Amino acid sequence: MQRKTTPISVLLFISFGFLLQGCQSTTDIKSEVSNEKMSQSQSQEPSSDQHAKLLGAKVFQNRGPFKVYTDGHSPDNHYIPSGWMGDYGDVKIDDKFMANPHSGTTCFKIVYDDKATQGARWAGIYWQNPPNNWGTRPGGYDLTGAKKVTFWARGENGGERIEEFKIGGITGEYADSDVAGIGPVALTTEWQEFTIDLEGKDLSSISGGFCWATNLDVNPEGCVFYLDDIKYE
Repeated sequence: MQRKTTPISVLLFISFGFLLQGCQSTTDIKSEVSNEKMSQSQSQEPSSDQHAKLLGAKVFQNRGPFKVYTDGHSPDNHYIPSGWMGDYGDVKIDDKFMANPHSGTTCFKIVYDDKATQGARWAGIYWQNPPNNWGTRPGGYDLTGAKKVTFWARGENGGERIEEFKIGGITGEYADSDVAGIGPVALTTEWQEFTIDLEGKDLSSISGGFCWATNLDVNPEGCVFYLDDIKYE
């Protein structure tokens, strides 16, 4: 009896079909694994609050002062004097002024003119982290453990009046956790040390590390003053 044989073309077609099915199955498995990994990655991604903590928190270790400004070239400085307010066009700064610093080789010089360029009749500067952060993004430092901020200041002629020195107080989605300040302060031509008390303050997230503000009502001709050795202790 003649045995019935399957044509070679048919066998090739069937083999190709199984091979194609196997490739599709392998592709589906890889796709499922990839999707599962992506799902796991998305589920593990931190929330916006966690992002704020991860990107912003740098803990005050209480192993020595946390410095905002010491010398203009110092790598130990923290925060940037980027938050210019009010009549910002009337303010000039020199963060490496070399004449008569309180310590080191430089101090911070501030010139405030009496032109009211923006019509505000007042001006001020925030030292911020990151620069220009008005509470719209994560940042700042966790300074828990600090008891005070100390700084040194003097005026060019004496009698200059600064209405407020403060830390914190920035509002917004990523607001500072607290605020503290002193003022008004009358300066002399000699260096004087000033202290902002931080006892009982929530310092877990501070983007506005230091700030000054004054106005033309108390400085009708403007003023020139100097800052040095600004630090958390």
